[in-house]
Amino acid sequence: MEVLRSIWSIRVGRISLIVLALVVLLAIFGSLLTPHDPFAQNAANRLKGVSWLHPFGTDYLGRDLLSRLLAGSGLSVVAAFEALGFALVIGVVPGLLSLYLGRPFEWISMRIMEALVALPFIVFAVSMAALLGNGLHQAMLAVGILMSPAFFRVTRAAGQVSVNSQYVAASRLMGSSTSWILRHHVWPKVLPPVAITAAAAIGNGLVVISSLTFLGIGVAPPTPSWGGILSDQVGYLYQQPFAIFPPAFLIIATVGAAHGLADALRDATNPSPRRAAFRGGGAKQVAAANLERVQ
Repeated sequence: MEVLRSIWSIRVGRISLIVLALVVLLAIFGSLLTPHDPFAQNAANRLKGVSWLHPFGTDYLGRDLLSRLLAGSGLSVVAAFEALGFALVIGVVPGLLSLYLGRPFEWISMRIMEALVALPFIVFAVSMAALLGNGLHQAMLAVGILMSPAFFRVTRAAGQVSVNSQYVAASRLMGSSTSWILRHHVWPKVLPPVAITAAAAIGNGLVVISSLTFLGIGVAPPTPSWGGILSDQVGYLYQQPFAIFPPAFLIIATVGAAHGLADALRDATNPSPRRAAFRGGGAKQVAAANLERVQ
C-alpha cells in the first residue's frame, strides 16, 4: 500500500492508474455494455457515419463499431496479460535458477536468452503460428517467449547483488536452505525491478498483439479485438477515415498508461533527490532523500 500511495502522489502515476483502471473496467464489463450485437451484420448499414444509433459508425459488414470495441476490450487486455504471464515464467524462473545451479545451467540459459533477443518478433510469431496453428494462445506464447529475455536479465542482475551479499552468506552459515534464502532475501530485492519491467511489458505486449492481429495472427475473425478492428478499418480509409481513431486511441492510451505506471513505479521504489524535487516535494523532501541515501 505504501508503494501504491507513492505512485498516486506522482502525477504521471496518478493519471496512469486512472487510465488503466478504466481499461480494466472496459475489459470486465465491456461485453455487458454493448448497445448492439457486435457480430450482427446489416448490409444496409455498411460504412455508416457517426449517428445517435451508431456513435462510432459501422464497419464494412454493417456491424456497430462501438459494440465491437467494447466486446473486444476483454480479449485484448487478457491477451496482453497472458503474454506477460508466459514471459514471467520463462524469464524470471531461469534467471533465479541461473544464480544457484552452477556454471553449466548459467551458460546454457544465457546463450538461449541471447538467441531469443536476436529473433525478430513478427517472423518468430509467424513461424510459431505455422508450427502450432493460428490461435490466440499460440500467438501469446510466442510473444511471451520473446519478451522473456528482458525479465531474465533484470532478475539475474537484481538477484546477483543479493546472492553475493554478506547477509546471504551469513544465512548459509546458519544453515538456511536455498529456497528459504530465495524467498526471504533474494526475491524481495528482485520483485521491484521485475514489477517495473512487467508494467512496461504490458504496453509492449499490447502493441505486439495488435500488430499480430493486424496481420491476421492470433485472434481469428469475426472475434473482435482492438487490433483486429483497426486492421479491418484500414482497408476503408477513403470511405470512413475517422473509424480508425477509436481503436488506435484505446491502444495508444493503454500503452502510454502502462509505460507511465512503469516510470512512476520506478520513482516510487527508487527515490532520488532529483525526482523528489520534480514531484514538488520542496527542500525538506530533497534533504530527506539525501539523508536516506547517505544512511
